[in-house]
Amino acid sequence: MSHAFRTVALVGRYQSEGVGASLLAIAAFLQARGIRVLVESETFAAIGRPELESASTEAIGQQADLAIALGGDGTMLGLARQIAASRVPLVGINHGRLGFVTDIALSQWPAALGAILDGSYAAEDRTMLVARALRDGHEVWRALAMNDVVVSRSSRAGMIELQVHVDGVYMYNQRADGLITATPTGSTAYALSANGPILHPRLAGVVLVPVAPQALSNRPITLPDDVRIDIRVVDGREPRVAADMQVFSDLHVGDDIIIERAPFKARFLHPAGYSHFATLRSKLNWHEMPTLTRPGP
Repeated sequence: MSHAFRTVALVGRYQSEGVGASLLAIAAFLQARGIRVLVESETFAAIGRPELESASTEAIGQQADLAIALGGDGTMLGLARQIAASRVPLVGINHGRLGFVTDIALSQWPAALGAILDGSYAAEDRTMLVARALRDGHEVWRALAMNDVVVSRSSRAGMIELQVHVDGVYMYNQRADGLITATPTGSTAYALSANGPILHPRLAGVVLVPVAPQALSNRPITLPDDVRIDIRVVDGREPRVAADMQVFSDLHVGDDIIIERAPFKARFLHPAGYSHFATLRSKLNWHEMPTLTRPGP
């Protein structure tokens, strides 16, 4: 039995085909090692095995020594937002498509998970953000984000105009489709598709990335992660703000979005030998040589 991990929680993207069977296999694997298994309550209801023990995310935060997310990156990020404040470390097993943070392949979970339970792993802390929307000084929305906070226009025509202050100092007015504030974890998500830089997870920074800015001189900028970022909605049709795709669509012109580093970090456990660069090579196809095509005759 693992002395470090006596109680392990399981959370799965139960809507996906095959996840239930994989969760049951992982539960049996843990129980065979003498480990108490908790199953997140919604996951528990979906897989329908009453012999397992159901637990709310609050109970998982209080009782678990380790939490395992089975699904895609969204499953892992959602779990992190719910229990990171409890400092329960997280392991991600990829049952999705891309898998930047769910870095254990489904076919490799028995060996990888066994090694982690035996104490062979690499630990990594990931920065999180707290976002608040203020209207006339009163808070109307609050959310945690592990990837990013995005202030944007609706899908209708027209740009949004935003005024940005950093630690109370005016930075710029930005006319664009939106503005992304991303953590190092989120730098490989929406921010990357908007031509933002990739930040190493150990970097103490956040990046502001405009989405389709009107002025071509408006470029991404990296800031220290201990700053306060104030974004005011100056103009735009149906503005909205989202934290890891948790959307607040009732944003008004004149509202302020305050973004700060969360007072805690999410702790990820990776298999021993984990390399962020290996993940980038694999997920971004850096290992592939470009294909040269010759012009026709």
